[in-house]
Amino acid sequence: MTAFFKMIADWLLHGLIGMEQNTHLYESLHFFIYETMKIFFLIITMIYIISWLRAALDIEKVRTYLMKRHRFVGYLIAAFFGAITPFCSCSSIPLFLGFTRARIPIGITMSFLITSPMINEVAIVLLGGVLGTEFTIIYVLVGITAGVIGGFVFDLIKAERFLQPQFSGLSSGCSTCAVETNQSEQKLTRSERHKFAKEEVKTIITKLWKWIIVGVAVGAAFHGFVPKEALSHFSEGQWWSVPTVVLMGIPLYADVAGVIPVIQSLITKGLPIGTAVALMMSISGASLPAFVMLKQVMRPRLLVIFFILLLILFTISGWIFNAITIIN
Repeated sequence: MTAFFKMIADWLLHGLIGMEQNTHLYESLHFFIYETMKIFFLIITMIYIISWLRAALDIEKVRTYLMKRHRFVGYLIAAFFGAITPFCSCSSIPLFLGFTRARIPIGITMSFLITSPMINEVAIVLLGGVLGTEFTIIYVLVGITAGVIGGFVFDLIKAERFLQPQFSGLSSGCSTCAVETNQSEQKLTRSERHKFAKEEVKTIITKLWKWIIVGVAVGAAFHGFVPKEALSHFSEGQWWSVPTVVLMGIPLYADVAGVIPVIQSLITKGLPIGTAVALMMSISGASLPAFVMLKQVMRPRLLVIFFILLLILFTISGWIFNAITIIN
């Protein structure tokens, strides 16, 4: 499907308009067209599938199972689930919404949201070819640990207080959740589940489509006009280089599997492994499109906390990998 979207973008820009390829403007526009189609396709598909499944899921049993376990077990399960789901930071948000609506504690949902875009099976295979098995295993463990720590922090500050009004009551119970729970207990028919899922798609996309376009447009501008070579100046591995590339990577939205070839070229040009890994985490795990979409769920204060937390987690991860490289 991604190849189909790229073909459409190529046809529109090169075939129909006749725009010259390999220019900054072409790269930006190509990125915008391709990523917009891909994100909308992924989000619509995921919202529908998750909503269709959620309509028949006994949410109370899921919540009860998680609530009976130690909270750190819940963080670990959510982080592990995030690691085995092939979602980018934007397409993992529908699951985050589903977890929030299901009254699953905010810390557990955030553990998933932090881990999901950073780790997936494709990325593990590709990363193994770039960094080797040892570094790849460490990367997976660091990513899951980041999710667990993030979940703990969000529960510690009682982050549900800072959700948007339509979501703020969902972690402690609300009439909407009760209705959804009752629907699931009534064993809806397939047609009823389809209707429920279709309405969920319509409702969420109506709220998000403008933010998606704005976020991808900003990311496309950075993608096309910020050269990869600009990051090679951090080849000395100074302590400040890691938080700097983390900040630089946030607007450069891409799936982790798509970032890895770029990271490989940067490492070849002399960028330290830890700095490159921090950049990869930032691009895949804290993209600007994801933040503008989360603005519909989180209040500004919580977005700032989330941003700072990711900055700290990704920076520490980069320092750890740089330290391991020096030791080896």
